[in-house]
Amino acid sequence: MVKYSIIIPVYNRPDEVDELLRSLVKQTFTDFEVLVIEDGSNNRCDSVVDNYKSKLNISYYFKENSGQGFTRNYGFERADGEWLIVFDSDCLIPGDYLAIVDDYIKRHKIEAFGGPDRAHETFTSVQKAISYSMTSLFTTGGVRGDKNHIGVFHPRSFNMGIHKSVFEKTGGYILPRKGEDLEFSIRIIENGFKTALIEDAFVYHKRRTNFSQFFKQLHFFGTARINVFRHFKSELKLFHFFPSIFLLGIATGLFLAILFPILGGIILGFYALYFLLILIDAGIKTKSIRIAVLSVIASYIQLTAYGMGFLKEALLYIRKG
Repeated sequence: MVKYSIIIPVYNRPDEVDELLRSLVKQTFTDFEVLVIEDGSNNRCDSVVDNYKSKLNISYYFKENSGQGFTRNYGFERADGEWLIVFDSDCLIPGDYLAIVDDYIKRHKIEAFGGPDRAHETFTSVQKAISYSMTSLFTTGGVRGDKNHIGVFHPRSFNMGIHKSVFEKTGGYILPRKGEDLEFSIRIIENGFKTALIEDAFVYHKRRTNFSQFFKQLHFFGTARINVFRHFKSELKLFHFFPSIFLLGIATGLFLAILFPILGGIILGFYALYFLLILIDAGIKTKSIRIAVLSVIASYIQLTAYGMGFLKEALLYIRKG
């Protein structure tokens, strides 16, 4: 049995898989296998995988499209590793990733872990701005991989590992998509397994390449939160309402600015201050005025798109009773 099995679900992204596999070749810890699971793609990556068979212990599988959750299960079922690690296909993995994970697991009693994501220096300015927005305390509360995250840490499937016993007990993902990773993390914790954030086990996550794609993704994330609520009523926390409150607050401020300019101006002034803080924080962290400005735009898109998806799905849930 190998120590780690890396599961990579993929759908029509051969170029990204090539970059991901190239980064795995550089791992300093080498006791691992790679399973690439093609989820019914039209643009397959089997030829890409073939190029790495002399460099990696790698297997390729093709299956009918069923969504990323069930595709990860497909990989879990065929893996030989003691630990099962999932990466999104649009990630790049630092060379010391597995060495860091292995060292942490030896020193801590855990059954599941997750790591943060960062922007690589080769990413575009928009990708770096999106990365800031998706990891900032101002927009997410640190739930995606900050040591100051709110509550118990829930690993996310773009960078996540579980002991094989976790899969054997939980059965893996029960949703194909739309909040499937969060639902799985909740069940992992409810089954008594201990999770941990390994801060240094980060990946470079490409995310979306333009704001239009980013809007669609975050709108989907907003609907996914309500989908998780359908299964776990206790998992809808006050801070999950923040994007919707943010969205309604802007709409209210703009409306009042027409009828009651002073009151509307006060409300919009708070938003201006909020975005100024994001601009300053992003400027300090990215060391770029351009990326800082784009980070403000990305943060606005993230909160409004998520809020719209959240409200839309919540109203649908209420109507259905």
